[in-house]
Amino acid sequence: MSHVRDMSLADYGRMKIEWVQDFMPALVAIRKRFEQEKPFLGKKITISIHMEAKTAFLALCLAAGGAEVHATGCNPLSTQDDVAAGLASMGVETYAMHGVDSEEYKQLLTEALSCKPDLIIDDGGDLLDILSQRRDLAENIIGGAEETTTGIHRLYARAKAGVLPFPMMNVNDAKCKHFYDNKYGTGQSVMDSIMHTTNLLIAGKTVVIAGYGYCGRGVAMRAKGMGADVIVTEIDPIKALEASMDGCRVMPMDEAAPQGDIFITMTGCRDVITRRHFEVMKNNAFLSNAGHFNVEVNGEELEQMAVRVYKRRNDIVGYEMPDGRILNLLAEGRLVNLASGNGHPAEIMDTSFSVQALSLEYMLKHGAALEKQVYEVPKSIDDEVSRLKLNGAGLKIDTLTAEQEAYMSGYTV
Repeated sequence: MSHVRDMSLADYGRMKIEWVQDFMPALVAIRKRFEQEKPFLGKKITISIHMEAKTAFLALCLAAGGAEVHATGCNPLSTQDDVAAGLASMGVETYAMHGVDSEEYKQLLTEALSCKPDLIIDDGGDLLDILSQRRDLAENIIGGAEETTTGIHRLYARAKAGVLPFPMMNVNDAKCKHFYDNKYGTGQSVMDSIMHTTNLLIAGKTVVIAGYGYCGRGVAMRAKGMGADVIVTEIDPIKALEASMDGCRVMPMDEAAPQGDIFITMTGCRDVITRRHFEVMKNNAFLSNAGHFNVEVNGEELEQMAVRVYKRRNDIVGYEMPDGRILNLLAEGRLVNLASGNGHPAEIMDTSFSVQALSLEYMLKHGAALEKQVYEVPKSIDDEVSRLKLNGAGLKIDTLTAEQEAYMSGYTV
């Protein structure tokens, strides 16, 4: 039975879910095929992704394929209670509430797994953690798929240690995921959420971006386009060089800390911004995180240093330092684009969730024969999703002639 905060919100939640469907043509096409073929008939699927409208449509797509779907969130602050209620009213067992504490959050995840699923979609690895501890809940598992960079790190660590309990698909590194979602989705949604939460100008400010993967590149591109001076901090020399060639200043966080007006971490690591950085930051600097977990900005040290902690706006807490400076933490250091925003645009999640749907279908067909390892998304899935997306946008591309194919496959002119 669903566990949501307020079912009276269901009407507005359904409206939001119906809205995004108009802008997700690839997933609509997949749903139509699933409705006809019923590939998941008789199977139970648990999904843990940020509980908002695009995720709800993915759950409905899997349900259209015959699955019994159990949906939960993957972050206590990213759940939208109206969407959770709307999804529950549409026949999907839903276990998600905004603002729960860590114990309540784990309980919701466990409830979503109580059906003993055949397949899972994870976002950050929390479902996998529970299933690794509660083998009774994992007895039917064929395999699953992981959505985000942080979860992929945890998957490969488990696989390397020989403790991955079942095969998992690395959806995060599919081309349709990281090219579009991580770069263009994160780039827009992070800057949108910061502007919405602060109601302040980006132009003329110094934006410090920790991490220049696809997410960092996307945020840097948008910040520069809005007139910001962008500083990038990195540990990878190749990515640092790329950031420099893209027109960003590159330096260690120790040097960037006194210069930044807005800080955005997206490394997947912990303690990226700590006490020694807080000590030298400008008055009214803004601290935000776009990595999966709230460990990149060390909130415990920030609170220990503060002589006063107080709410300044929705999703902004001010920390007054002994010298009178105020440092502003957005969304408790959690994923800023979801905890204080609406997440990625629907057109972006169309590609990511289409890859998820097809990857889960692939895992259903082949998972029993796979080893307990992490697998890359097959090129055929990336290509199919790209074609569906192009068709939905009314775009066409060229194809090679037989002569061109022969030329490309040979070694003579």
